[in-house]
Amino acid sequence: MEQRDPLDFDALVIGAGISGLYQLYRLRGLGLRVRVLEAGSGVGGTWYWNRYPGARFDSESYSYGYSFSQELLDEWSWSEHFAPQPETLRYLNYVADKFDLRRDITFHSRVSAAHYREDTGQWDVTVEDGSRYRARFLITAIGPLSAPTLPRIEGVETFEGSSFHTARWPHEPVSFAGKRVAVIGTGATGVQTIQEVAKTVGHLTVFQRTPNWCAPLHNGKIDEETQQRIKAGYPEMFARCRETFACFLHTPDPRGTFEVTPEEREAFFEKLYAERGFGIWQGNFRDILTDRAANAAVSDFVARKIRQRVTDQAVAEKLIPKNHGFGTRRVPLETKYYEAYNQPNVRLVDITETPIERITPKGIKTSDAEYEFDIIIYATGFDAITGSFDRIDITGLGGQKLKDKWANGPQTFLGVQVEGFPNMFMLMGPHTALGNIPRSIEYNVDWVTGLIRYMQEHRLCRADARPEAVAAWTDHVKALGEGLLSNEVNSWMTGINTNVEGKQTRIIARYSGSAPAYRARCDAVAANGYRELVLG
Repeated sequence: MEQRDPLDFDALVIGAGISGLYQLYRLRGLGLRVRVLEAGSGVGGTWYWNRYPGARFDSESYSYGYSFSQELLDEWSWSEHFAPQPETLRYLNYVADKFDLRRDITFHSRVSAAHYREDTGQWDVTVEDGSRYRARFLITAIGPLSAPTLPRIEGVETFEGSSFHTARWPHEPVSFAGKRVAVIGTGATGVQTIQEVAKTVGHLTVFQRTPNWCAPLHNGKIDEETQQRIKAGYPEMFARCRETFACFLHTPDPRGTFEVTPEEREAFFEKLYAERGFGIWQGNFRDILTDRAANAAVSDFVARKIRQRVTDQAVAEKLIPKNHGFGTRRVPLETKYYEAYNQPNVRLVDITETPIERITPKGIKTSDAEYEFDIIIYATGFDAITGSFDRIDITGLGGQKLKDKWANGPQTFLGVQVEGFPNMFMLMGPHTALGNIPRSIEYNVDWVTGLIRYMQEHRLCRADARPEAVAAWTDHVKALGEGLLSNEVNSWMTGINTNVEGKQTRIIARYSGSAPAYRARCDAVAANGYRELVLG
């Protein structure tokens, strides 16, 4: 156990993923003494933990990497338009080495508690092994999708074969050849896993509760000519990401769905379906996520594609969502996912018809059958957005716990601060602009760094959000969510998780406006001297 003196560090950062690495780099530039506490044995965050088969980007690789260093952009070459997890992890390790970041990171250090001490104005942070750290600033770089959840099914611990949650995949290879494998879950992670496992498996059974609308990824290798074009075009590409609604290369078409002829509409849908990436979701007609008839039109188009791609029409119907429209939940991008169900060794089980009753020592028992498996894969997702905060005992002024403060939904200022928790800054917390995550991360980190620099220059020790500023921002976020079809749907984006006690009530946990509008509001706060904060 380590006991450190007060203010041994100026800042503590929780997490060494994309956010934590960049925040460390920027705070070093201010001359601060920084320590990053990371639960894993290496850097990478999402890309360290999620090693499941088929894990890869669904944002274009070159739009996903860091933009802050021209040298880094010149040196690193992505091999595919949508990089696989091993390559992304190599990239983040390359970044850590290039900027000598590891010397300020303590690995194997899962933070269990963070308490604000009013008498000294410090954060007292405790790691699971009992080590304690104290610092003036606490920065959470824990990610919106980093708290994995297992299903609440009886007998999970009794299974005698191998079982893994996709976010806790073993570091050594797992062979599926000749094996009987079950995958529970068909969200984005499940889709990537299923299409990869199906290539080599003996027999695969997919247990699906809620089908998702999926669209083709259209991945491919990057040849040398394209590589040079990408590198030469970085300034324009990052400028475009700053201008688009969600920081993707794609942004909504200015036309309405019914402002064109039926033939033009069909041709546009076909064009988007044939293109790489999120275009069919993020670059579609401007009203598909707000107008029910427009959403029905694109949903019908994608449903027809599923029926064309799946041979057994009874299976196809099970794969077509009936309880939400296209794009109202996160759209998984796939490569021959639907074709996997045409294989004779792949079976789909609809657990809304035949629920899973329990996990047995040999496999899975549903209401009408017992299945034996060698491997069970839980693609059952995360306690999203607030879940990673809930797993840390975060206590602010007056002993108030963050989990209690957010019991009825998160309340934040700009998604960065919480009233009553001075000098705690959240990167990619609730109520921030998500979208293409690294683009949002860089802005969040730069904004926090700018605030800390301002505090340095004005010899200020403490920053807390004013209650009226929190109320105004939270109300603004809720207002932006009105009229969005996605906020009528149960998903991780609305805080619903049936596997977590107390998370069955829909909330507005994310900022639904445009990224440029979010940045403009944050920039205005900084330009006006942070008047919405209590500084002292």
